[in-house]
Amino acid sequence: MKGKRLRQTLRLFSILEPVKRTEYMGKNNIFASIGENCSIEDRIIPLYAKCIRIGNNVRLASHVALVTHDVSHFVLNNMCEKSVGEGTRLHEKIGCIDIGNNVFVGSNTTILYNVKIGNNVIVGAGSVVNRDIPDNSVAVGVPARVIGTFDDFVKKRKKDTPYPQEIAVSNQWISDKLIAWCWEQFDKNHSNSDTNGGNQ
Repeated sequence: MKGKRLRQTLRLFSILEPVKRTEYMGKNNIFASIGENCSIEDRIIPLYAKCIRIGNNVRLASHVALVTHDVSHFVLNNMCEKSVGEGTRLHEKIGCIDIGNNVFVGSNTTILYNVKIGNNVIVGAGSVVNRDIPDNSVAVGVPARVIGTFDDFVKKRKKDTPYPQEIAVSNQWISDKLIAWCWEQFDKNHSNSDTNGGNQ
């Protein structure tokens, strides 16, 4: 990791709140651009971060990898040299990532280079995004594929039972009462699976 990127990454480790870390990234022009009301959980600056654009109201959960390059050329060049001798050498592949407005990307997702994620998109945790995702989509999987619409996702979330506001989450901390409420909801929602032989 080169000097400036290393210094910026170390600085990110000292900023505890993801919104403040993201503000630091914006003020220091780490990405090609980053919009307003964004939150990036990760503290490691991606390689070639200037090849990444992030829109407004974007949330990148923990361990989202933004991969702007491919270094498989090292393996291929070594393999070719050993089998057929020196020839045309392959070079590192570099590409851009463009994330639109109103996007949530779940934890442990990898977004590869030359991918555009549209506006109003949800990407499920653990996905590998290796192709564009259109506007107003929900995408999941390896590789990620569209499984629904953003509007349907919003409607479904609105039907979720909200926890009582008097025991709401505060600064990423939950009370014993909220923990008890979560287990009560969990047990209630899973009581049918117990009588039907559990989740298979």
